[in-house]
Amino acid sequence: MHNAVRSQSILQLCLPVREWLAAYDLSWLRGDLIASVTLAAYLIPSGLGDASLANLPPEAGLYACLFSGLVFWLFCSSRHTVISVTSAISLLVGATLGEIAGGDTSRFGALAAGTAVLVAAIALIAWAARAGAIVNFISESVMIGFKCGVALFLASTQIPKLCGVHGAHGDFWENSGHFVRHLNETNPTSFAVGSAALLLLVMGKIFLKDKPVALFVVIGGIVASMWMGLDARGVKLLGEVPQGLPAIGLPAIQWADLNNLLPLAFACFLLGAVETAAIGRSFATKHGGRLDASQEFLALAGANLAAGLGSGFPVSGGMSQSLVNEGAGARTPLSGAFAALIVLVVALFCTRLLRDLPQPVLAAVVLVAVSGLFKVTALKRLWRGDRREFVVAAAALIGVLGSGLLRGVMIGAIISLVQLIRRASRPHVALLGRIAGTRRFSDRERHADNELIPGVLIFRPEASLVYFNVDHVCDSILKHVRGEAAPPGLVVVDLSAAPYIDIQSTHALAGMAEELARAGIRVQAVEARAPVRDRLRAENVDAALGGVSRFQSVADVVEDFQRQTNETHHSELLNP
Repeated sequence: MHNAVRSQSILQLCLPVREWLAAYDLSWLRGDLIASVTLAAYLIPSGLGDASLANLPPEAGLYACLFSGLVFWLFCSSRHTVISVTSAISLLVGATLGEIAGGDTSRFGALAAGTAVLVAAIALIAWAARAGAIVNFISESVMIGFKCGVALFLASTQIPKLCGVHGAHGDFWENSGHFVRHLNETNPTSFAVGSAALLLLVMGKIFLKDKPVALFVVIGGIVASMWMGLDARGVKLLGEVPQGLPAIGLPAIQWADLNNLLPLAFACFLLGAVETAAIGRSFATKHGGRLDASQEFLALAGANLAAGLGSGFPVSGGMSQSLVNEGAGARTPLSGAFAALIVLVVALFCTRLLRDLPQPVLAAVVLVAVSGLFKVTALKRLWRGDRREFVVAAAALIGVLGSGLLRGVMIGAIISLVQLIRRASRPHVALLGRIAGTRRFSDRERHADNELIPGVLIFRPEASLVYFNVDHVCDSILKHVRGEAAPPGLVVVDLSAAPYIDIQSTHALAGMAEELARAGIRVQAVEARAPVRDRLRAENVDAALGGVSRFQSVADVVEDFQRQTNETHHSELLNP
């Protein structure tokens, strides 16, 4: 009986669908169905466009959206997040796999599908380790810079298609230089068709938000191509899209390929995890509830495995797709499942209609879909609010433009981690003063009217004390003490803001106390938390810090010192 209950709880943990589907209200069905139609109308053109970004045939985008959508809804904890191919990951795949594939298109597709399977394995390990906090290691600043770089890189790959110019296959600077040199080769018909599609999409984004404008533009492009014979005018068309479904199975890659694919797969996982978690958190804040980031890893694992087995490529939560889904009235993840079924119908019966889709129209769809990636306002906010965060964003942006997408996100992440470690190694050491008329003490740097106590200096390190920051804390205290015109009689170290202390730090504090004691200055540690008190006693350094008691506060120690000082002074007056 106990094992059965435990198995049921594990199954419920792995499959949140069991919980919300049991409580499903049939009145929600209409909203989910309407949202699925709108969502599918958005997914199909964006899937085709992102496949071109990944240098894959158009059906790969359909397969990725189809198979991942059929699985994701079973495992996700967010009710509005939509799984999809995304521009950032598609560009990453396209820019990275070209060199590994060596120009072999069939091998390229197998490597892309293999990358999705590898992403699934990484996500599954992260879920099993409950490593939801990993998404915090790619900061928002890194994502802002990365997305801005992706937007510019994307423009360098799609604008040539919009103009009917053969594009290069290098970084942003190489692509841009090639386009400028061959600008005179622009096909007027391609440029007219692409510009018209771009104008319609922009107008639709402004005046018809959350409507499937892209679908109607795609249909209009196909009709115009058939009616006007755009192929004969030199306009490149999408070409044949295979009808039906691919063979389901593991991609044809070798074990030796895994080492080459691992950095790409890890980068795709990080981007997908951060994006999916960010989407889920925003919807949880708006609609209530709590996002389980680790549960989203399991959903990503299932979705990417399905995409890889179905000849797709890596997928993640899509921000624009999820906003369309929510705006169309979705109530539960069933809308994503229904949308995947609609994509299935298209893949089985309607792919021949896509053959005449003009490439400039597809380029316009892609450009507008990711135009929101370049956020000038976000860069300005970082510049005004925190220059260090702006440096991180700029490093990621420049890294993407100069070193490619994979190195760009890694450069930004490494700089972000270095800055994080630097801040952790130099915690603020507050000099405390008494709040007038009270027994409370706070930072004089923030409140200059706080009273200093004659003969007493009170310090509060505002971080855990560990081997890489304790020297900074001790040096800050000693520097301030030595800078006083008259040496204090007492130095109080308030440890209330230090939840943890390691062995090296206990001996460093004791060494500082002994150095001050030789100068005739007493040191008293106060308000240490229980684990800190235990560590100080276990290392036999509590005596050097004046004894560690849970009953003494800063005010108690200061008042005791003042009383002793007054008694000593009074005794000296009576006995000169």
